[in-house]
Amino acid sequence: MTASTDSAQRVSASGYRARRTLPLRVEAMRQLRRRRTMVVAGILAALPFILIAAFAIGGEPGRDNGQVTLIDTATASGANFAATCLFVSAGFLLVVPVALFCGDTVASEASWASLRYLLAAPVPRTRLLVSKLTVALAFSAAAMLLLPLVALLAGTAAYGWGDLQIPTGGVLPPGAALPRLAIVVAYIFVGQLVTAALAFWLSTRTDAPLGAVGGAVGLTIVGNVLDAVTALGSWRDFLPAHWQFAWADALQQHVEWGGMIKGTAVSVAYALVLFALAFRGFRTKDVVS
Repeated sequence: MTASTDSAQRVSASGYRARRTLPLRVEAMRQLRRRRTMVVAGILAALPFILIAAFAIGGEPGRDNGQVTLIDTATASGANFAATCLFVSAGFLLVVPVALFCGDTVASEASWASLRYLLAAPVPRTRLLVSKLTVALAFSAAAMLLLPLVALLAGTAAYGWGDLQIPTGGVLPPGAALPRLAIVVAYIFVGQLVTAALAFWLSTRTDAPLGAVGGAVGLTIVGNVLDAVTALGSWRDFLPAHWQFAWADALQQHVEWGGMIKGTAVSVAYALVLFALAFRGFRTKDVVS
C-alpha cells in the first residue's frame, strides 16, 4: 500500500475521526494479553527472589580489596537491595524489555500480514505510530518500575526497613532514600530511550520482529563495548553507554546532577533523531504486508 493510496482511502466519511482510530486502550489491551508481556513481567519479578536466594546460599556479600561497592551493601536494608537490583540489571536485563516492546510494535503487524489492513481501516500512519509508540514506552516504563518495586518489597521482608547505606560512607533515611530511588529509575528510563528509539526505527524498516529487537540489543551491546575502549578518550562522552551508571550520583549525601544531565542530553538527542527517522520513513513506505 503506497502513501498516495493510504491518503486516498482516508477520504472523509460520515462520523470518521482520525484521532479516534486505534485507541490507546485497545492497543494497550492487545499488548497486555500477549504472552511475551507476561514472560517479561515474570522474569523481572523473579530476579529479586533469585538474588535473595543467592545471598542466602552464598552468605553476606564480600568486599574486594577493602573497597565497598553497592553490591556489598545489598543486604543492609530493603532500599539497598532495590538499588543493587537496579545496578545488576540496568546494563542488560532492562534493555531487553525496552527493545522487545518497542521493536515488536510495527514489525509484528507486518509479520502477521495485518499492517496493511490496519492502514486500510483507515488508520492514518502517524496515528498508528503514535499509538504503538506510546503504548510501547508505557510498557517499558512499567517494566522499569516493576523490578525496583518488587525488590523493595522483597528486600524489606528479607532484610528489614531501614536506612540506605551509601557505599562511599554515610546513610540516607528511608524518607530520603525513596525519592532518590525514584530519580534513579527515572534516569534509567531516560537512558533507555536510545534503545527504544533504535528498536522502534528498526521495527518500521523490517517485517521481522526478531530482527528489530535483536538489532537494538546488539547495537546497545556494541555501544557498551566501545565505551570500554579507553583509547577513544573524550569521544566516549558521545556514547549513551558512557553515562548509563551516572545515576549512582543520586545515591550520595548530596545529589550530583552533572553526569545525569549530560547523559540525559545525549540520550534524548539520539532518541529524537531516531524517532524522527522512524516517522519520516514510514510515511512514505510501501506497505505490502
